[in-house]
Amino acid sequence: MIMVVINFIRKHFIKIVSILLALLFIYAAASKLLDFEAFQVQLAQSPLLSAYAGIISYLILAVEFVVALMLLIPASNRWGLYFSVGLMSAFTIYIYLILKYSDFIPCNCGGILEKLGWTEHMIFNIFFFLLAFLAIYIKAKREGGSVRKVLGFASLITLLSCGIITMLFFRSEYIIKKENNFTRRFLQHPVMEDKSIDLGVNSYYFAGIVNGTIYLGNITAPLLITKVDANLCKVSQTKIKIDNKNHPFRSVQLQVKPPYYYLHDGSVPVIFRGKLGDSLAHTISYGDAFFNQLTVLDSMRFALRTQRRTDNQYTIALLDLNKEPKISLKPNVLQKQIDGVFDVDGFLASDPAKGTLVYTYFYRNQYILMDSALNILNRFNTIDTTRTAKISITKLSDGKIKMNAPPFSVNKSSALYKDLFFNRSNLKGKHEPAESWKSSSIIDVYRTDEQRYIGSFYIRNKNGKGMSSMLIDGPYLYVLVGNELQRYRIRAGAFK
Repeated sequence: MIMVVINFIRKHFIKIVSILLALLFIYAAASKLLDFEAFQVQLAQSPLLSAYAGIISYLILAVEFVVALMLLIPASNRWGLYFSVGLMSAFTIYIYLILKYSDFIPCNCGGILEKLGWTEHMIFNIFFFLLAFLAIYIKAKREGGSVRKVLGFASLITLLSCGIITMLFFRSEYIIKKENNFTRRFLQHPVMEDKSIDLGVNSYYFAGIVNGTIYLGNITAPLLITKVDANLCKVSQTKIKIDNKNHPFRSVQLQVKPPYYYLHDGSVPVIFRGKLGDSLAHTISYGDAFFNQLTVLDSMRFALRTQRRTDNQYTIALLDLNKEPKISLKPNVLQKQIDGVFDVDGFLASDPAKGTLVYTYFYRNQYILMDSALNILNRFNTIDTTRTAKISITKLSDGKIKMNAPPFSVNKSSALYKDLFFNRSNLKGKHEPAESWKSSSIIDVYRTDEQRYIGSFYIRNKNGKGMSSMLIDGPYLYVLVGNELQRYRIRAGAFK
């Protein structure tokens, strides 16, 4: 039976591959057509194609349908296979460039393929590219033509497709950013790496620090607390149990603030709390608030970023489990410029030493300092000149709002310690070497007791991976770079 199947595949290989490719292109084109509005938005988010999303959206549909038709007609089958090789190689190199060089990952395509991650999608494309290439080779052998010429032509189409996509990518203003109209002052060795430890995977994030001991959460193992000792020598892990697993969790996050640890998932309005050293966490809040960011203030109070029911715009809020009502909105903190969602997007961080908080906008040059009651202490500017968020949005027919172009990202993440604010910038300043900017993370340091920029320094990438997060504790700066946890000693007086 197996030999019968193998012989059938050998005999009809070209026809099988042609049908598979035709079905793939018809399905992909039909999925885009059924939700054409969302498809155009996805194209507009691309670092390559945002300026041409209108014409390209129609062109891709037409090409996919035409190539599918050519594959199914014997007289045009060979050209259909050639164009299939060109399309699949173009799609593959596009995904590779997005994953390798872009720090903005646009939305995936629709249909079943939307369930695939970008890496899985690239593997999927490579598989179909190889099938098409093999079908061309077998067809040339069976028809007695020049195999070398046919494969040479297929290779030329592959190179042209990859070359066009690569040229578009590196001409992109988003990937190679223009030199901005500000100048950094780079400090002389303000931090010095003195220890590191390989954690084995790159899915960790900082959950907190207690007496020099670092607590890490793990995106892929959300119920795991990882503890690293002060000397970065010993790693221990504790599996957490929660008193109720019957929630539709999406992304459980861990935070540590002694003497407790906290688990939360804002898509479900629940907060769990457990005592450090105890593996069982109990529900302390359920149904009080949905949120997309949370920072622990004390054992019963939390700073949140949530969405108002009245207009779905982002707002900062205080959740106090000892009060009624428990939730108190702070609508004056985030200042709307365009839509009140994307334009105010940012990162909420707290200072374990002073109890202050800072909210840093992603798309404009401002961070907001607040006290533990979420009263605004000051609004400060970072050194770049982007005062208004450079984003473009569109409202779909179903009422959803999406970006229709890659955003101009200003700030990426931040950390706060006493009167110092460490900000990871996404912009290259005047006279800065492009190579250093690409191979490092740039950290700008400010004082939070006055509008003052102190200086900047680099955190070098490791094995092509940039810094994912940072944490400050007294004389040390801790960073996660790829699989590594690195400790930097802050030079005395460096940030005066």
